[in-house]
Amino acid sequence: MDADRPEVRTQAGVLRGTTGRAGTAVFRGVPFAEPPVGALRFGAPRPARGWDGVREATAFGTPPPQSAAFGMNALAPPDADDGDWLTLNVWTPDPGPGAGLPVMVWLLGGAYVIGMSGLPEYDGGRLAGEGGVVLVTLNYRVGIEGFAHIEGAPANRGLLDQVAALEWVRDNIRGFGGDPDRVTVFGESAGAGSLAALLSMPRAAGLFRRAVTQSVPGPFLSSALASDVAGEFAAELGLRPTVDDLGTVAPGLLPAAGDAVGARMERYAQRWGVLAHTAIPLAPVVDGDVLPRAPWEALAAGAARDIELVAGHTRDEFRLFMALDGTLGEEMPEARATAALRTFSPGGSGGDGGGGEEAYRKAVPGLDAAGLYELVRSDWLFRMPSLHLAEAQIAGGGRAHVYELVWEAPGMGGLLGACHGLDVPLVFGNLSGGLPALLFGEAPPPEAEELSALFRAAWTGFAAGEGPGWPAYDVDRRPVRLFDTRPTVTAYPEEASRALWQGHVFGALPLLG
Repeated sequence: MDADRPEVRTQAGVLRGTTGRAGTAVFRGVPFAEPPVGALRFGAPRPARGWDGVREATAFGTPPPQSAAFGMNALAPPDADDGDWLTLNVWTPDPGPGAGLPVMVWLLGGAYVIGMSGLPEYDGGRLAGEGGVVLVTLNYRVGIEGFAHIEGAPANRGLLDQVAALEWVRDNIRGFGGDPDRVTVFGESAGAGSLAALLSMPRAAGLFRRAVTQSVPGPFLSSALASDVAGEFAAELGLRPTVDDLGTVAPGLLPAAGDAVGARMERYAQRWGVLAHTAIPLAPVVDGDVLPRAPWEALAAGAARDIELVAGHTRDEFRLFMALDGTLGEEMPEARATAALRTFSPGGSGGDGGGGEEAYRKAVPGLDAAGLYELVRSDWLFRMPSLHLAEAQIAGGGRAHVYELVWEAPGMGGLLGACHGLDVPLVFGNLSGGLPALLFGEAPPPEAEELSALFRAAWTGFAAGEGPGWPAYDVDRRPVRLFDTRPTVTAYPEEASRALWQGHVFGALPLLG
């Protein structure tokens, strides 16, 4: 076998890959399920059919249809409607069936409406090659195709795609040098929300032993709310929210309907509550079947007690979104901060009669309007859901480690701070081009490289069963790893927010009427 063109036999047939960074063998665009189009449109994933001969695995698969957010729709090719979206990619330092290496499976983020595994920031060569792990990245259905609650279709099809990919890993990864009994799933943002759901789902039981959730988003939807949202998607097209109706629309045209509803979210505030004050109309659905309970409830009941968990967030989560909407660094009206405090404080949507606003102002008296706005939105969307997931895991008899990224990105003159998404290039070790250039500048500083090494060592060490390198969390001492150029372990530093949210229960957002 040519060392530059490695071959691996899977259950479906032989794959021929290529070489990648750090001496890895790379296999791209490997189908783990049949294209979900035609009779399979909006269905649960079906196992991929086999092939004869050798299949070239040198190019990433077609990404699923994308929202226009961040211009991602322009990266989906014109032939995206062919439905050949459900593919994965493997990087391995030792493509031999006896290597027995730890396996890491990445779930990408993107607000459940964008995301594709072929982006340069997800290149797994460095993490796999230097960390001694087999790394898998994958596409899953996003947007209306993957998460809209459609009559006649199973809920949470994007999550079912992830389960199908993990089943492929279980059945095939040994041939790539991986140990199917040592699988760690890690994900960020919507990928972390997906992973929180997988921790709760009976269909994912036994498919992985460890999990790393990076910035878990809080919104999960009740069936009633998700159905109402899907009704608005369909109405945008003059259709009903059914498989028969939406199945007549080419997949590439559906994201525009989702974007149109997302652009006018506040119009639905009386029915959708706090969800209407975001720009994200989709999230996993607590449907009672695919996802029986919200993750925090399920973990507290012991659903994932046998899975080791690392959970964390960045310090300044919401600053990236403020940069994107032009409010970062600008003077903010007090009225906007007040509205955010009343909407996103514990109780939500002003339901606390302003008590949440008063509590925040008393807890952090030195913050101006912009600071209060950023803090409460960071807490509601990512910081407190992440912390509460770890605490739920402990309450259910499991083990969790907690971290916070506090190192400040030098991009945009340092305004971004330790913002949402900063941990992704640090974990993969890809510090140049694309989003990393926004975060680090054109020339990443040495501190970024040093911090990346710390992240990669922690994550791969955890995957190998050695622990992440700091003590497990407990609700009395609350030890947390702070990722900085000089990492420390200290009591959870966001004490004001933790105390404010201590009695809050994250669950499925309801339909108000």
